[in-house]
Amino acid sequence: MRIGLAQINTTVGDLACNRAKILDATRALAAQGAQLVVFPELATTGSPPRDLLFKRAFVTDNEDSITEIAAHTGPVPALVGFAETNPAREGRPLFNAAAFCHDGEIRAIARKMLPPPPASDICDEARYFEPAPPPRLITHNGHRIAVTLGDDLHGPPLAALAAQTPDLAINLSATPWHQRKDPGHEHRLAAAARALRCPLVNVNAIGGNDELIFDGQSLVADARGRIIARGAAFAEDLRVIDTTAAATQPAQPGPATPEALIHAALTLGLRDYARKSGFARAHIALSGGLDSALVAVLAADALGKENVTGISLPSAISSQHSRDDALALARNLGIHLETIPIAPAVAACETTLAPHFAGRPRDTAEENIQARIRGLLMMALSNKTGSLLLTTGNKSELAVGYCTLYGDMCGGLAVIADLYKTQAYALARWINRAREIIPQNTIDKPPSAELRPGQTDQDTLPPYEILDPIIQGHVEENQSPRELIARGFAATTVRDIARKIDLNEYKRRQAPPALRITPRAFGPGRRVPIVQKYAT
Repeated sequence: MRIGLAQINTTVGDLACNRAKILDATRALAAQGAQLVVFPELATTGSPPRDLLFKRAFVTDNEDSITEIAAHTGPVPALVGFAETNPAREGRPLFNAAAFCHDGEIRAIARKMLPPPPASDICDEARYFEPAPPPRLITHNGHRIAVTLGDDLHGPPLAALAAQTPDLAINLSATPWHQRKDPGHEHRLAAAARALRCPLVNVNAIGGNDELIFDGQSLVADARGRIIARGAAFAEDLRVIDTTAAATQPAQPGPATPEALIHAALTLGLRDYARKSGFARAHIALSGGLDSALVAVLAADALGKENVTGISLPSAISSQHSRDDALALARNLGIHLETIPIAPAVAACETTLAPHFAGRPRDTAEENIQARIRGLLMMALSNKTGSLLLTTGNKSELAVGYCTLYGDMCGGLAVIADLYKTQAYALARWINRAREIIPQNTIDKPPSAELRPGQTDQDTLPPYEILDPIIQGHVEENQSPRELIARGFAATTVRDIARKIDLNEYKRRQAPPALRITPRAFGPGRRVPIVQKYAT
């Protein structure tokens, strides 16, 4: 069968735009000879719609949209993901469904059988959708087609489908990307094709919606589990695949290295967050450090260099090399750079507070004044120009609270807040693979927030090569300090880091949304109480 893969980028809640994309793609792929066009999961609503699904009007409008889509279909049917009302009084209010739209009507509906396990349910499906019984096969052009959604290609649902001996299996998905998604995802799809003994077509969503990034990379496997076609990575893609051919076309590989994948994911996530939120421009505070340099590169790649403004905010203790590195980065990227010295504002603030701080030693309260003045100025520029302010903190800092509330944490999007510092260095070297974009001095010098003269990160933190695996084990893998100590990490270091992670949950709860690139990012995927007394 000739299947049209409609790997489209939808916007959550933009029913009219999503419907137009679906209809345009159906027409385009039908013109290319497709006999059936397949869209991602929840294509009408965008994914994930989250608590929009509790709005009865939204669900009704989404159902009206799928009815209109069906009314515009002709002899080439379309399989389209949507949210369907559960008519029963029991259970959750909705089904995660796919409509088989053909010749002006919805001829059949497939429903998702199994929600993902709760620990990996980043889209909160178990909150809204009722699990459905195994579906009957859909017959089209003499083909018996098994239609599944999301994670239904394993366990009992897969066995139930295999018993019906389908000729073709189709899977609509909206699976967010993270660094360890591949190759496991591909292996599972290939294994499902072998279990079903028929070709399997998977169409995955692409685009950024809030924190989540969908990578596309739709897959087609033959009955032996060989991948015979792959959709584009991190880009929309419309293509027709003949499932009966031994090899319809080469299965194009995705980006070749972990750094290339991270760059593609973060660029897409930033571009879509800005575009779908109505922002054309971005502002970034350029400190001369590695993290702000990375965010500036990603912003220039995502939005265009002409739409990115860097702001240098030197204080009385800012080093000359930091100022020079910020200027060199801006020149290398071709972005506009403005300088706003903050020493007078810091001095004025300290003078105002001096009577109230009298008799107390100088500490982080004074150190954080400069960060908060920077945050104030950056937010004012964002307000005045209508630009998106991008924060520059990484996951290592955010985990242990090495960041200032209402200072460097101010902004609308945390671009690299799920990127460990060691990964930031690797990404910077990858960016510089052909020519120097990030100044080499920025990469080579000891990392520092420049809170006081001569200060470096390692004054209060262990080296990032030690810190990052401890954070990963504790946050992503739920390992206790005892387990981490058993892995060979120093006991005092582990306990100190675990304590910092627990104590700084209140900061992370007030942080801007962070683009997710790991299996467990701070934010919706990790729900730890702020006030809690369990010491692990």
